[in-house]
Amino acid sequence: MTTALTRTIPALVLLLGLSACQRGGQAEAAAAQPVPAPAQRASHEVPSEAGPVRVHEIASGLDHPWSVALLPDGAFLVTERPGRLRRVGADGAISAPIAGVPAVWAKGQGGLLDVVLAPDFAASKRIYLSYAEPGPDGSAGTAVASATLGDAALSDVKVIYQQQPKLVGPNHFGSRLAFDKNGHIFITQGERQQRMASQELDKLQGKLVRLNLDGSVPADNPFVGRKDARPEIWSYGHRNMQSLAVDPRTGTLWEAEHGPRGGDEINLPQPGKNYGWPLITNGIDYSGLKIAEAQGKEKPGLESPYHVWEVSPALSGMAFYTGHAGSPWNDSLFLGALADGSLIRLTLDGDKVVKEERLLRSLGWRIRDVRVSGDGKVFVLTDEDQGKLLRLDPPAGK
Repeated sequence: MTTALTRTIPALVLLLGLSACQRGGQAEAAAAQPVPAPAQRASHEVPSEAGPVRVHEIASGLDHPWSVALLPDGAFLVTERPGRLRRVGADGAISAPIAGVPAVWAKGQGGLLDVVLAPDFAASKRIYLSYAEPGPDGSAGTAVASATLGDAALSDVKVIYQQQPKLVGPNHFGSRLAFDKNGHIFITQGERQQRMASQELDKLQGKLVRLNLDGSVPADNPFVGRKDARPEIWSYGHRNMQSLAVDPRTGTLWEAEHGPRGGDEINLPQPGKNYGWPLITNGIDYSGLKIAEAQGKEKPGLESPYHVWEVSPALSGMAFYTGHAGSPWNDSLFLGALADGSLIRLTLDGDKVVKEERLLRSLGWRIRDVRVSGDGKVFVLTDEDQGKLLRLDPPAGK
């Protein structure tokens, strides 16, 4: 009996292993296939303070989509965290993965993250991708590459930024990208759960970075010329920034970041300023204990949040809704909320946040990204195994 078991158990283990490999191979093969446009697309009506909002499911079946960029022809680019870049047609058809994406470290919160169109995309077809980049001995770090977008592949791929040092661990990579009007790209990152790295200027973790579009360092960055600081840094003391946008009315840069247990926050980051993490925070540790390094909610010399949530909605994605004077949503800031399962709308009076509304809660989806089109439609990604790309038609108003 013992001999039979001795022979049988390894055989079973081998068969189970082969079965798992086959399933994994089948899943990879399925992920590499295009998905035709749906014959019918679901829509939902959800309430809002200004009246009903119609939510249209453009596409579904996306594998934890992280970011969406709106293409001029009405199609979309969508990143999937496992490392795939897809083109989604206006009809909801999903392309096979676009070839040429750099190697991606797709574990934990790492993977293929943001995608944005270059300011001159109409002429250059250039895009920018942020992603977790693999390093030696299981390490990884946030990276950014630019590339030329073709029908089925990227070309002229150039890595313009690599977070240093690379660290071991699966979480807090950031990362969002935004452009100002002066030829710069801003890159948000996380501190990789190495809390005090946010305060160490010789490290890039927990920093907002500003570069020229080719990856070179602007001469007027605040720490250029300091031997104890990385010249790429724009601001520091950040935890895990997954929201970034420029206010089209003023050119002001806004970012939002995850607090720990409580204390998600918005900042308007200024050059050289210290935004405090982990020395000041409105949150506590996930264990329920105080953050060990925290010295309170505020401290002289450190920037307090511009806007804060005592209970974390888990913010990811940010977009301004401006220039639509006839819409009840005009002069709003939208933010995705993962844990809260909502799309947060902040009403703005200039730069002042005067009101908050939470949309889409009744649908029960984690909201990962939000973008606004020139004609005033709002596009949203849900972070699910079978993630969706949604279009929201704003309410007509009361």
